Amino acid sequence: MGNMNTVRLNAYAKINLTLALTGRRGEYHTLDSLVCTIDLFDRIVVKKRKDKLVRVFMHGMGSESISPEENNAQRAGEKFVQAFGTSGADITIYKNIPVGAGLGGSSADAAGVLNALAKLYGIADSGALKSLADELGSDTGYMLTGGFARMAGRGEEVRFLGEFPRLALLLVLPKEGVSTAACYRLSDTLKGDGADSALSLSLLQKGDLQAFCASLKNDLYPAARVLLSDVEEALAEAESFSPWGACMTGSGSGVFAVFETEELASWAKSRYRGKHRVLVSHTCSPKMEKSKKFRNPFSLSEEEREL
Repeated sequence: MGNMNTVRLNAYAKINLTLALTGRRGEYHTLDSLVCTIDLFDRIVVKKRKDKLVRVFMHGMGSESISPEENNAQRAGEKFVQAFGTSGADITIYKNIPVGAGLGGSSADAAGVLNALAKLYGIADSGALKSLADELGSDTGYMLTGGFARMAGRGEEVRFLGEFPRLALLLVLPKEGVSTAACYRLSDTLKGDGADSALSLSLLQKGDLQAFCASLKNDLYPAARVLLSDVEEALAEAESFSPWGACMTGSGSGVFAVFETEELASWAKSRYRGKHRVLVSHTCSPKMEKSKKFRNPFSLSEEEREL
């Protein structure tokens, strides 16, 4: 955790293994989604201040251009200080999660800031932290813990599902993102992709991992591919390597393919000749992750690079 004035932690990305649209609650859509964190993370460093000010410094993935008014990490820090009456903090975030890819980077950073400030100031009220997180984004409450879970409602209803098989993934990530709001609006006029979270979960619980992977679908995909043709291209490229399954995550634009082994995922990456960024990753449980070097080549000291 570092010294008593500084906390360093990792904020992990997630993928939506399934995303089924289930209706509306007022102006918001409701969903039923199986989610899992992956071993791709942003590094968060928070340092105490003597005043109430919260300052956030972003590095990497184009995040430097995010204004404080649009930065969920900034909002998270300010809400924390207001809710718990603590002093403020200087918060530095080293981005390694691509922006606008459906990997939950903004929510991960907001949740990471809440977790880091809770450690920094000795706040142990997990219920209050969850309430703050739910105000910041539909999946931010889930991101406080990560792991394998089923989300319902707007995403604030989270049921953790315990251990999950470690899956090898190839991420195919277009440079341009998809507007989440526009994607949900357009989805009202299009037929979904046939996502069925209950069916997928039952296949997993039966131990049929290959059938589970083949069942993964996202009801936002038809809208996302209309809004950005690169989404359809990325999914077709992922499927061309004959994985066990492939699916878009979130509202896009990123897609993932699931392979039987890490060697096959690495082989697919080595054979990729498209225009999009590709990464090999794995599903994970943040609590079970071992210490590892931070991979983003920014001006971190060796102490900060090492967990």
